[in-house]
Amino acid sequence: MITFYPGPSKVYPQVADYAQEAIRSGVVSLNHRSAGFMDIVKETVQLLHEKLAIPADYHIAFVSSATECWEIVAQSLTVTTSLHPYGGAFGKKWMEYAHRIKPMIMPGEADVLCVVQNETSNGTQVRMNTLAQFRQEFSGLIAVDAVSSLGGLAFDWTLADVWFASVQKCLGLPAGLAVLIYSPDALKQAQIINDRQYYNSLLFVHENIEKYQTPFTPNGLGIYLLMRVLQQVPPIAQTDELIRKRAADWYRFMGEETAWKLLIESPEQRSDTVIAVRGSEAEIRAVKTAAQQAGITLGNGYGEWKSTTFRIANFPAIEDWEIEQLKAFLRTYRTDAEF
Repeated sequence: MITFYPGPSKVYPQVADYAQEAIRSGVVSLNHRSAGFMDIVKETVQLLHEKLAIPADYHIAFVSSATECWEIVAQSLTVTTSLHPYGGAFGKKWMEYAHRIKPMIMPGEADVLCVVQNETSNGTQVRMNTLAQFRQEFSGLIAVDAVSSLGGLAFDWTLADVWFASVQKCLGLPAGLAVLIYSPDALKQAQIINDRQYYNSLLFVHENIEKYQTPFTPNGLGIYLLMRVLQQVPPIAQTDELIRKRAADWYRFMGEETAWKLLIESPEQRSDTVIAVRGSEAEIRAVKTAAQQAGITLGNGYGEWKSTTFRIANFPAIEDWEIEQLKAFLRTYRTDAEF
């Protein structure tokens, strides 16, 4: 079965071999305070800096999920409250989650701006020029949820103080691990707030990652698999070029070679990693069923677009032949469909 589901999504084929390797070598049985495991964490952090071009003074830690990162930002980095401009379901969820911890009373009091860079629910994105404008106009910290773009697109990391993503999308790995990236200014803010009430307080996380450890028994297999995948992938500039080229081709294809309509009409707002396609409930249900019968899994819609869209992941682990197979299906389906 070929999958274009936008998360959890296709893993790199080599991951199966890497997992067997971890079991055979005893990596999965390493004590997480041992020198062997700390060496794996150290190399993984170094590879993230190298392959994703993360600035040397930005810190990198490992947690369980992007949702946990929402909590860390609210608990450890927010003094009063956070501001959440959003354009989709996940941005709204982050706002609701954060405001349960630090309620919004006066918008002008917000000291953290929280932005979803790539909105998986509807296939929109916030581009770097918009982030640059936020950086210029907002005096507090900026935190970015990059769940469905980190590892696929190149970022100007200096435009935000916190970046985070789970690994089950552009990083091409099984779910159960997230990468948390934070600037020196974010660390200073955490030190001022001095939140130490929770196992995942940023200061506790930071003190451990300084020793290449975690506050809790981590997903050791996930960290090892991330290390091995980072060893195989090219620098992010090359991946970014590939993903943007594929995205442009997907949007051209949908507009010129199919009868489908794109959910997002403005090219400037369209995501490069998640393509959202709209139709009636009957049309969407029929194409997903037909695709499944052809051995292809399309992504369901999400939130208010659940029954009127399907989504196509444009992630690095997806191969050219799989893309061509989906295109061939959609060309044929266009001929048969009555819309």
